[in-house]
Amino acid sequence: MTTSPSSPRRGYFYVVLAAVLWAVSGSSGKFLFQQGVTPLQLVQIRVTLASGFLFLWLFLRRRPLLSISPKDIIYFIVLGVLGMAMVQFTYFYAISKIKVAAAILLQYLAPALIAVYSVVFAREKLTRLTLTAILGATVGCYLVVGAYNFDLFQLNKMGVLGGLCAAFAFAFYSLYGERGMQRYNPWTVLFYALLASAVFWNIGHFFWSGAPAPFASLHQAYRPIEWFWIIYIVVFGTVVPFGLYFEGISLIRSTRASITATLEPITAGVVAYLFLGETMQPLQLLGGLLVIASVIILQVRQEYDDRAPSVIRARNQMEQTTIMAQYGTDHHPID
Repeated sequence: MTTSPSSPRRGYFYVVLAAVLWAVSGSSGKFLFQQGVTPLQLVQIRVTLASGFLFLWLFLRRRPLLSISPKDIIYFIVLGVLGMAMVQFTYFYAISKIKVAAAILLQYLAPALIAVYSVVFAREKLTRLTLTAILGATVGCYLVVGAYNFDLFQLNKMGVLGGLCAAFAFAFYSLYGERGMQRYNPWTVLFYALLASAVFWNIGHFFWSGAPAPFASLHQAYRPIEWFWIIYIVVFGTVVPFGLYFEGISLIRSTRASITATLEPITAGVVAYLFLGETMQPLQLLGGLLVIASVIILQVRQEYDDRAPSVIRARNQMEQTTIMAQYGTDHHPID
């Protein structure tokens, strides 16, 4: 993995592209809920098909990435259940109960949560630029989703709780996923997180509904338009953007990646303007400018972060290569 100065720029690009794809995914989910699909059904189909598609792609194109150490199985179960499974269900549950804009606002409290964790628990120092970007992105999200037009305390309480849980799950998923990418390729981490999430939701749905796994929700006949958006969410709302997001974390770490991902509500607003004829108020436009400015601030200094997962993996690979050269190919250093 390259650690050249261009790597951070690539990381930002990956996360921006992920945010664009996620923006359409949220509205697609809202459409499916209006057609009678439940959040649990959508999440179950989403992670099951996504893990299947990703397995086929890795098996055919990048088979070595399917290899993991048995001692890391517990790690991937935790990431898949508490991270992947929860972030998808809580977000979709929130938008099924409250406005998509409100759900997005609540979920994107995650960058602030990640920053607090990094300072308090990981003992990391955040630069003024990063702190400014976090503040700007948070205020910008508040404005761009039009949060000043609704009272969170008057919204469905379970929906608000779901949105807050989505923020914590997204923060955990980003931080814990970054830890795994210090040893594994981002696509390896994503696949096993999706697989653990799929197993969890299929077993859970079986016990809650009594319907057979793995596709407990397929007893109802979906129309072609519904299948179109389901497949979109599976491929372009799950596999591709989550993979790009992990690639971004690998290069620029979770704090910067989560801030950059706040471009999602701006993209959603642009999509609504172009295809639904919705307009944006001046304060919403100001919020969009704040988010964009915050992302630009992060890139003012293309700093080299020696704790980025891509850098750590490259360093570990060099150390292992050196040891094997010294002791021979029969010597396998501990990961």
